[in-house]
Amino acid sequence: MQGKYYKWILFLAFLLLLLAGSIVAGLCFGEIRFSIQDIFQLWNGDPEDVRLNILRQLRVPRIILGFIVGGALSLSGVILQGIFRNPLVEPYTLGISGGASVGVTAAIVLSLHTLHGSFMLPLAGFAGALVTVILVYTLGVRRGNVRVHSLLLTGVMISFISSSLMLLIMSVTKSENLHGIVFWIMGSLNETDPTLIALISVTSLVVLCLAFLYTPALNAMRLGSERAIQLGINANRAIKVLFLLSSLLTGICVSIVGVIGFVGLIIPQLMRFIIGSDFRILLPSSFIGGGIFLILSDIFARTIISPNELPIGVITGIIGGVIFILVMSNTKTKKTID
Repeated sequence: MQGKYYKWILFLAFLLLLLAGSIVAGLCFGEIRFSIQDIFQLWNGDPEDVRLNILRQLRVPRIILGFIVGGALSLSGVILQGIFRNPLVEPYTLGISGGASVGVTAAIVLSLHTLHGSFMLPLAGFAGALVTVILVYTLGVRRGNVRVHSLLLTGVMISFISSSLMLLIMSVTKSENLHGIVFWIMGSLNETDPTLIALISVTSLVVLCLAFLYTPALNAMRLGSERAIQLGINANRAIKVLFLLSSLLTGICVSIVGVIGFVGLIIPQLMRFIIGSDFRILLPSSFIGGGIFLILSDIFARTIISPNELPIGVITGIIGGVIFILVMSNTKTKKTID
């Protein structure tokens, strides 16, 4: 038993080292490159230096946002995979991204962001995501009992409906609105507003702490809801709380940075393959691993075709897809999933 805990500690220490390296790389690489020595000199140098402003006002917020959003999406993914007992479920499967996309698309078409400020896009996105969460929850819960399969199927159908609505709006809107809609859909870490970054950071950490309280329930539900009830776990309440927490967290992420795919799917799979299925280690390792993955993906997005920038969703889709195929092709992973 102690050997398992030592293994967990070493693995978390390794992830933290990778995180530190990713942060340093995020500060150094970009259209303008810095060495580590340059960073230390600039940080203690002239506050009016343009290069220092690039570090403080552009790269540091992107790194923080990348870590928090990557961790939040991965955390939501691992929670949803636990309550649905399906390793192919991810945060966007339940239609949350679709609802947020419809909200943002409508806001762009109605020019709400130009009339009422830039906060309107995240607010519209979260409103769309919140409506989706309420709808999925209402249709998936009957007489106080959660019907897990109904939640999943309802989410998938709402996702299809939302995609169709968004395409309908895009097909009738002005051409000048299409660029903003498409760019938002592909995801970006360009948001530098400290209020939004603080909001998503606090929310993510609170959900992580609350999810830890339900690790016994998540571990028990790996055996099935009926078996979890026999072990004294209130599976129905745990599913409700965890579903709402992960859904709202996903909604906040999508409303701020757009749709960034594969993070909530591939990182929990990878962590489960490396360290096992115990949620006591799976939750923190998935959070840190998701943050590392999104920081590194953002570095690729900023540097591959520099001075231009690729949408980060393109990078996560390509890299995440390749990693997923490699993990799935391993026989040991197949046994774990089956």
